[in-house]
Amino acid sequence: MDLVSGYKGVVGLVFGNESSASSEDSYVERLLDRISNGVLADDRRTAIAELQSVVAENHSAQLAFGAMGFPVLMGVLKEERDDVEMVRGALETLVSALTPINHTRGPKNEVQAALMNSDLLSREAEDISLLLSLLSEEDFYVRYYTLQLLTALLTNSPNRLQEAILTIPRGITRLMDMLMDREVIRNEALLLLTHLTREAEEIQKIVVFEGAFEKIFSIIKEEGGSEGGVVVQDCLELLNNLIRSNASNQILLRETIGFEPLISILKLRGSAYNFTQQKAVNLLSALESIELLMMGGWEAEPGKDANRLTNQKVLCQKKVLDYLLMLGVESQWAAVAVRCAALRCIGVLVARNPQNLDILASKLLGDEPDVEPALNSILRILLRTSSLQEFIAADYVFKCFCEINADGQAMLASTMIPQPQSMTHAPLEDDVKMSFGSMLLRGLTLTETDGDLETCCRAASVLTHILKDNIQCKERVIQIEIEAPMSSLGGSEPLMHLLVKYLVLASSLRKKENDHKNRNSSSIEDTYIQPIILQLLVTWLADCPKAVYSFLDSRPHLTFLLELVSSPSVTVCVRGLAAVLLGECVIYNKSGDNAKDSFMVVDAISQKIGLTSYLLKFDEMQKSFLFASMKPAQQRKSLTRSNAASMVDIKEAEIDGTSQKQDEHPILTSLFDAQFINFVKRLETHIRDSILEIYSHPKNSVVVVPAELEQKTGESDGDYIKRLKSFVEKQCIEMQDLLGRNATLAEELMKAGGGGSSEPDQRASNGGRERVQTETLRRDLQEAMQRIEMLKSEKIKIEADASMYSNLASKVEADLKSLSDAYNSLEQANFRLESEVNALRKGEPYPDIEALKAVAREEAQEQSEAELSDLLVCLGQEQSKVEKLSIRLRELGEDVDSLLEGIGDDAGLPDDGEEEED
Repeated sequence: MDLVSGYKGVVGLVFGNESSASSEDSYVERLLDRISNGVLADDRRTAIAELQSVVAENHSAQLAFGAMGFPVLMGVLKEERDDVEMVRGALETLVSALTPINHTRGPKNEVQAALMNSDLLSREAEDISLLLSLLSEEDFYVRYYTLQLLTALLTNSPNRLQEAILTIPRGITRLMDMLMDREVIRNEALLLLTHLTREAEEIQKIVVFEGAFEKIFSIIKEEGGSEGGVVVQDCLELLNNLIRSNASNQILLRETIGFEPLISILKLRGSAYNFTQQKAVNLLSALESIELLMMGGWEAEPGKDANRLTNQKVLCQKKVLDYLLMLGVESQWAAVAVRCAALRCIGVLVARNPQNLDILASKLLGDEPDVEPALNSILRILLRTSSLQEFIAADYVFKCFCEINADGQAMLASTMIPQPQSMTHAPLEDDVKMSFGSMLLRGLTLTETDGDLETCCRAASVLTHILKDNIQCKERVIQIEIEAPMSSLGGSEPLMHLLVKYLVLASSLRKKENDHKNRNSSSIEDTYIQPIILQLLVTWLADCPKAVYSFLDSRPHLTFLLELVSSPSVTVCVRGLAAVLLGECVIYNKSGDNAKDSFMVVDAISQKIGLTSYLLKFDEMQKSFLFASMKPAQQRKSLTRSNAASMVDIKEAEIDGTSQKQDEHPILTSLFDAQFINFVKRLETHIRDSILEIYSHPKNSVVVVPAELEQKTGESDGDYIKRLKSFVEKQCIEMQDLLGRNATLAEELMKAGGGGSSEPDQRASNGGRERVQTETLRRDLQEAMQRIEMLKSEKIKIEADASMYSNLASKVEADLKSLSDAYNSLEQANFRLESEVNALRKGEPYPDIEALKAVAREEAQEQSEAELSDLLVCLGQEQSKVEKLSIRLRELGEDVDSLLEGIGDDAGLPDDGEEEED
């Protein structure tokens, strides 16, 4: 009863006091008393009918019923199930109590009785269980009103109802059984399940386990596929809830009933030209299902891309690309929203899938002999369509085709061959005969004759995708030269220079419009033309020194960029992108030409804009709508009953671009995706560091060359010391110049950081840059002091070396003098010895040599004879031994002669000795 008294208090609060609503309260109370305490069944049924009528029409009665009526009617549902009419009336009354009453004259702060009653009923899980049990009743209206009541509860209190249903055994099963009921019951159950499965992953799993896929496609087939009514839309919405970001459900769908039932919805049958709004919505829902299969559930498994790649492969094998091309490219009578959705699906189908990319690249459309590649047809739609949304969708196809597809980019770039002037001036219908690249170049050059900057802008967006992260394609397109159609422009010129001219033209047209304060139709376009051309140039120059050199090859290009960065008439986005382009001319500049190198660009920025003002352009761009509201690519609102009509009629919404801010144009918010914005943010950091480094260390700073410190041949010590002194003075002068430039930089940063009108975060940013510059100045000063100390130490070392060499020379000179004296002494000793030898030769005779030889011969002969005598004695002894041995051998029976055969040959040794004696 506390809850009831609380609700009575609420009623009194809403109406000022309880007496102001006494009539409604007392009437509702009397009816409830008749229902609970009545004796006659008819009187009780009549009371329920009256209660339903007053609750459905009167806001005060709704509040009064919420305070008192739920326990009574829930008791009827629990205890009087056999009285079908009473149960019907109770359910219908509960539905009325939860249905909002539209009041045109009610106060703004009026209490929402339907929400309060929903909250009260959903608090008790037992009440939800009781309602679910009514779904098994045989009476049609009991089941129908029960489903309506559950749907109303789910609309007002979704979380509580979801939690309650999950705790009830077979709760979802009973709801799924309703899909096989009569048509009206089935449709109500379908709506209820659609609401239940939007956010609750656990309920999604149970619904799929209960055979939801088979029942959904069975209903779609029964209703006639895409030609069916709103029931088909509800079925597809339920399907999308089940497969959105749910890899396991996608796998189950693929491996059980397959994708064929879904793909068959996209087939255009006999009434292909009859596109009603409901048919367009059904096709949009089916296309959303196709897209979800290739984008959702990547986070479910470690191999994030495995499920996506498998779905892409299976869908392409089932020829879904043919149906998508029919809807998006060939069926120009279809609704714009359907064509756009089909083109987006084509992009998702081929994204990062080499096999599908090859299939799209080789796909031909049309009938013989007027066939052409599918990519050419999509490019023609992109260049010619009057729908901005269709341009965005076609551009997305080329973005997906070129992403991580170097071969595809090279294939498209290889077809970019300028056509002769006769083809350039040919009617637009003749572009069927052109290659992809020629058609693209024609779109880029139509501006010269037709003033069609928008077509050039669209072609520039496609060229951005072709050049992205592909150095070979960038260098190839640099070489393309376009023959100027206007004689005043002279001969051919590089394509990049032509694009810069279009950027200048767009800027001048915008300036004229601002001067005249006259916003015409083209003003809608020029809010995105400059940013898209700048996006192309930023992508082109990234990591490509040749592109930077080509851009700076024309001096006016740099001048125009400097003016664009500081121009107040362009948007924040344009100024920021122009600043990024200037920064790329610094960080990717490898030129050795002083007139084009990075030092020249930094000096120009410092002189024309000011380094602080230049860096602030990055901060302004980061705070702009495009960068601050960055969202993941392809994050779109799901298709539901409430927004289906508005999503089909997108043509009216897209033209209303003039009411938006300049940087919020739908083209820019679509083409400037998270990938490009993150790329620009990384570039910004690199540009800041590089420019500050170059500015702090100017090009003309002197590098110490070791040769400058060496003493030259023939240079005296005094001259050498004077030259070292002048060298040190020169270094000091240049360091003073460096300190002066750094002081200027610090002063600029201090002024920017201390401005009274700056925001706190901007002052913090400037303070951070000031600290960086102060640290840079301190480091440079330390380096300069270290260089001076090094020069001083070098000077001391050189003086020490000079003194050492002088001492060494004196020592060598003394050594030479000592050697000279020794040599003179040796000469004198040699002369004295020669004099003594000559005196000896003159005073004594020479000895007789022949006599000395004869004496020596006689002595040798005597010695030989003595040795021979000793040898003969030894031989005699050996001979006697031999004879004794021979006698013994004969006694033993041996043949001595055979044993001694050949031994006598060695007996010549004594003869040899004799010959030697002779």
